[in-house]
Amino acid sequence: MKQDRIVVITGAGSVFVARFLANGDTVIATDNRGEELNELPSHTKLSLVVGDISKEEDCEKIAELVCKGAKRADVLINCAGHFPINPFEQMSADNWRHVIDINLTGNFLMTRAVLPLMKSRGWGRIINVGSASVFEGVPGQAHYVAAKAGIIGLSRSLAREFGDYGITVNVVTPGLTSTPSVRNRFPPEMLAKARNARALKRDEQAEDLVGTVFFLASPDADFLTGQIINVDCGSHMH
Repeated sequence: MKQDRIVVITGAGSVFVARFLANGDTVIATDNRGEELNELPSHTKLSLVVGDISKEEDCEKIAELVCKGAKRADVLINCAGHFPINPFEQMSADNWRHVIDINLTGNFLMTRAVLPLMKSRGWGRIINVGSASVFEGVPGQAHYVAAKAGIIGLSRSLAREFGDYGITVNVVTPGLTSTPSVRNRFPPEMLAKARNARALKRDEQAEDLVGTVFFLASPDADFLTGQIINVDCGSHMH
């Protein structure tokens, strides 16, 4: 297994942070909320950066910090997301733009900022976290589902463009995942519906995504790019 990589993770992603640190990698974790970062355990190979990926200047700041410290980036995991419920007829243009900016434009900005640090190595892994909601749509989340569908198109185009640099780009699409923010924001019946649609009738946990993301970041996935790996326990089979 490749070690000593420089891994940039947006949206904090504590389970991903822990897995890469355990592998001996150096991790730069970023989130727009300092309290989320403060919940991560201290580690000599972990750097924390408060930043809003929907803002170009913050993405450039994150890339500059990576460049100043490691002078390269090997893995970028675009995990940050925002998923409010806004019925379409009550959705303002500001609601729409805010969700698109975080879930889609943020991936574009972070990838653009980090790309030069990968090209210099001739090797890189970009893993975008999408959503299985794109396979069926979700009432009240037209903005979120549209953004996540956009990630698939963005990733496929970037996979074509970045192949000559030795960089792969793939998408992981989780189902509704039982994180604290989801449990606080979504009605219990919505979680129950997702649970009952799965081949294994249980809640999806953030830990269920770690193996797939870690695989895509590894040399074992050298010949895999432009793909969607759906991790929702069979709710959608393609």
